[in-house]
Amino acid sequence: MKWGTLNVTFARPIRWILALHGRDVLPFAYGDVESGGHTYGHRFMHPESIRVPHPGEYLDALRQASVLADLDERRGIVEREIARTAASLGGAILPDAELVDTVNNLIEYPAVVAGKFDDIFLEVPDEVLITAMREHQKYFAVVDADQNLLPCFVVVNNTLARDMRLVATGHERVIRARLSDARFFFKGDAATPMETWVEKLKKVLFQAQLGSVYDKVQRIRKIAGGLADAVAPDGGIKADVERAAHLCKADLVSQVVVEFPKLQGVMGRIYAALAGEPDAVATAIEEHYRPTYSGGPLPSTVTGAALAVADKMDAICGCFSIGLAPTGASDPYALRRQGIGILQIMNAYGFSFSITELIQRSVAAYAEVSTEPADATCSAVYGFLKGRMAHILEESGYAKDVIASVTDIAIDPVPHVWKRVAALERLKAEPDFEPLAAAFKRVVNIIRKSDTGEGFPAVDERLFEHASESGLYAAYKDVSARVEKLLADGRFDQALLDIASLKRPVDAFFDGVMVMTEDIPCRNNRLALLHRIAAIFGQFADFSKISI
Repeated sequence: MKWGTLNVTFARPIRWILALHGRDVLPFAYGDVESGGHTYGHRFMHPESIRVPHPGEYLDALRQASVLADLDERRGIVEREIARTAASLGGAILPDAELVDTVNNLIEYPAVVAGKFDDIFLEVPDEVLITAMREHQKYFAVVDADQNLLPCFVVVNNTLARDMRLVATGHERVIRARLSDARFFFKGDAATPMETWVEKLKKVLFQAQLGSVYDKVQRIRKIAGGLADAVAPDGGIKADVERAAHLCKADLVSQVVVEFPKLQGVMGRIYAALAGEPDAVATAIEEHYRPTYSGGPLPSTVTGAALAVADKMDAICGCFSIGLAPTGASDPYALRRQGIGILQIMNAYGFSFSITELIQRSVAAYAEVSTEPADATCSAVYGFLKGRMAHILEESGYAKDVIASVTDIAIDPVPHVWKRVAALERLKAEPDFEPLAAAFKRVVNIIRKSDTGEGFPAVDERLFEHASESGLYAAYKDVSARVEKLLADGRFDQALLDIASLKRPVDAFFDGVMVMTEDIPCRNNRLALLHRIAAIFGQFADFSKISI
């Protein structure tokens, strides 16, 4: 902020500057304010000037002037006093750490009072009442032992007035007006069919190039229907998923959500239930926004999970289609959070459908408005999700080289990536892993140096000249069949052990023959054999990326 005619800026107008080093004042000026050895207490309770002789006396001096400058001390008093006040009302504070933080940073001296409101407002859903008190007034809700909302609230004031009961009466008058509005909005919404709101979405812009929210709903419905077929082939959830998709954004134009945007989804669930929609549909409407923040809860139902993936994938593919991919400094559509949400949901629910195909279907829906080639967009989205997966795995404590070796092979199916990374991390901790990785790197390096881009011929056993060649080929055929089945069954630890069993015949092969012999047919045959060995390792991870 700028103050008066000064060019200096600060968060608030600067009234005074206390600047001490030991018992000495540090002399300087900022704007037209000179530093000194004085400060001031609470504006109303102790407005007089206070001399601070030494920095060590600062907190005590302010405390005596009705200012608790220590943030932790102030928070402790706020938490203790709101709990005590709620108990005097026969209830307890509804836990809200974020509101405690907000209040703690708004006050200097906590003065807590309680207030009540008419029981008639309890006919409005708790979520609406709590949000009205919390967002508009910074009031704490009070609940009974069964977590039912009580018709009262607790508020933290910044001034200890002579008559705190009069202060409480003022708060009650204010909240009565707020809750009356909320009740009016809710009753009006409850009398409106949700289909009416769906039609109104045609006039609500999602993004200038990507159309209306109604357009988005139609795309989500198609994507979600396909996901329902993939996760429940028996058709058990498809009807609910498609119905939930149709209604999932309807509450955005409801009066309550327009007044309290944080209740999007929550009110959709409430209104759907009031309209007689199945529980699975109502729940999915709320849950399709999850996770709403990093580490937040995931959808609790498979219907909600499928809808959440569809909604998030549509947003990501739409933005990428018109060149709105996140940058290092900008992610206005929260695509990173949505990408992480997709991967976390797929892993938690064991969704093994192809994420590559999901991306392709989602990108295809934007063919008419896309400013980027479809293939390039699909590749960019896949790379974006791959990066998000690496981020999640790093946050979970896995080594970067292990993550890279697995994700560079594929991130399909998503749940298998977690299991492959965990299995490889366990094997890497074994003492004989290093020579195994070294042997595989040798195989890969030879193939890369000799690969002409024309591929390798089939292995011809008639060209074998040494027992180590036939031994390695026999081991390959035995292990290949087992590993393929183990990977399909999700038995990744055993698959890795079987792959590791190839180390001995690989070492014997390199000891017994020279791969790059002058005999061209023989050389190509040996390279073809190594190529097949590399393919077995490559089904699991790119071992060449492992640090040893």
